[in-house]
Amino acid sequence: MCRHNFLLLLVLNISVTVLAGDKIIWPCFHGPRRDNLATETGLMQAWPQAGPELLWTVSDIGHGYSSVSIAGDRIFTAGMVDIQTYVTALDLKGKKLWQRLNGKSWEASERQPWAVPYAGSRGTPTVDGDTVYHLSELGRLAAFDIHTGEQRWHKELLETFDAERPEYGYSESVLIQGDVLFCCPGGSGGYMVALEKGTGRTLWANTDIKDAVGNCSPVFAEIDGIEQVITMSANRVLSFNPKNGRLLWDYTFGNKRENNVTDVIINKGLVYASSGYGGGSILLRPQRQANGDFSVKAVWTSELLDNHHGGVLLLNDQLYGAGHESRGWFCLDFNTGRKRWQASGKGSLTYADGRLYCLDEKGTISLVKATSERWEEVSSFRLPRGGKGLYWAHPVICGGRLYVRHSDQLFAYNIRSN
Repeated sequence: MCRHNFLLLLVLNISVTVLAGDKIIWPCFHGPRRDNLATETGLMQAWPQAGPELLWTVSDIGHGYSSVSIAGDRIFTAGMVDIQTYVTALDLKGKKLWQRLNGKSWEASERQPWAVPYAGSRGTPTVDGDTVYHLSELGRLAAFDIHTGEQRWHKELLETFDAERPEYGYSESVLIQGDVLFCCPGGSGGYMVALEKGTGRTLWANTDIKDAVGNCSPVFAEIDGIEQVITMSANRVLSFNPKNGRLLWDYTFGNKRENNVTDVIINKGLVYASSGYGGGSILLRPQRQANGDFSVKAVWTSELLDNHHGGVLLLNDQLYGAGHESRGWFCLDFNTGRKRWQASGKGSLTYADGRLYCLDEKGTISLVKATSERWEEVSSFRLPRGGKGLYWAHPVICGGRLYVRHSDQLFAYNIRSN
């Protein structure tokens, strides 16, 4: 099956499974294709000086960095309340529908002064059908009814798979493909695992990997006709057979802090990875050999775009994101790694309707033309103040709205054109 047809079938499958009401929207971290590209049109191409209209603000979702997922008439996120992790469901007007406990927060296990700025939820809930799944910082994976919040099952990953708590807690947003949930406990009893999504029953657990767990989320792809689940540990890019968990290939790539956060990007059978703290960027070419095994070679490497945790997106063979020690927003050519432009700043981003939405860590969001020619900022505005810490949660565009989360607050802006 050609890659285009495979991706079309994948999107159709996701569309069926996350249908809620008459809409499918943004069911998981970085959207239905996990590429952080919204397909909406009819959005404002420039904002008023004060920014777009603020429709509502919710201020009791708990502190954290979880983004939002949206399906039908419901919004889901996670946050820390009194060092406990909660999953929250809202309606499209910002009204809280339910809030359910999902175990202790990372801060409960790391009561050190240095840890306070980093406390709060990490992973974004994943919606599939009438169920929402969430992995807490301390490894409690739970499935909730989207309508009532009733817990359907839960699994303690640290205990079940003999895993150690990651330094900053689990940050992963779990992946659903068909009837299977994929995640990385990082334990000796299961580094990458596949669970039956309806029950939490373990289908397989790969025990070959001994690395510290990464902080990114897995993606599903087909390369050389072979389906793969690809993620990063603290030190390597890893590819697993989704049917049996066998390691298909790996490639050493990381940084001095052993802290890989950015999800990989798959395009034209190539795998792009980015690593902060000076790790830089790399493009890999996995190839299946005559015996069925894979070999992996680097197409190019670059010290630029060493993404910290704000994400990188691919549009028209151009990579957009922010570097860490390499400093600034970047556009790199996907095929060659050549720098197209660089601009000052650092943060997270998303894309819709010809524009990049770049959220600076200090709370300024910029509307930037999605072009490889230069950084061309069209508009910008400052988000409201009041929450704790930096603006690290990734923005989401869905249903003609821009959703931005800061600490325990969620803002919804109207960005439809008149």
